[in-house]
Amino acid sequence: MLILTPETETRSAVIWLHGLGADGGDFLPLARELELAETLGVCFLFPNAPQMPVTMNGGMVMPAWYDIYSLEPGAPIDDAGILASARRILALVDNLKKGGLESERVVLAGFSQGGLVALAAALHDDRPLAGVMALSTYLPAQLVPEHAVPRSIFQAHGSHDPVVPLSVGKAARNHLLSLGHEVEWHKYAMDHTVCEKEAADIRNWLLKVLA
Repeated sequence: MLILTPETETRSAVIWLHGLGADGGDFLPLARELELAETLGVCFLFPNAPQMPVTMNGGMVMPAWYDIYSLEPGAPIDDAGILASARRILALVDNLKKGGLESERVVLAGFSQGGLVALAAALHDDRPLAGVMALSTYLPAQLVPEHAVPRSIFQAHGSHDPVVPLSVGKAARNHLLSLGHEVEWHKYAMDHTVCEKEAADIRNWLLKVLA
């Protein structure tokens, strides 16, 4: 796991999960560009997904938070794998608390696969959190508890995303809103990536929830 710590006292933390086939260093440059380590005393944690065979990719072993069987609509979902990774992320929240940082000062964040795991972790835990950042991701309905603690969520998606279609991102947003979660929704003219305008919006949202 990579960690970006402020030179001053750590007053908040962002646990940021990468997407399929990437690693913990994927979003380290963006975190540095946000310049929040000193502004808010933010510690960024970038855990690495375990290596596992991914069915969709012919069983090739790669960093993955859970297995993906297919991208076809209606394909089975690796619920057990998703929730196992969610528990792993919540264990990091436990460790932060042992170090003196309360959960309400923690943001769970992720891109694509990582975004789904961040959402699942937040929705299956009762502790207060500063918020959840779900980038270019989706959320199967069976993973959304009806009586989860209301969360503040930053959700962003590319209008031209060929990997995770905009429609499934919107479906996740609508489901979360219907259950009482606060969703700040952003759409950008981009593919399955993060753009400059999105980075600026991420910074503004983090400044708000971690102020």
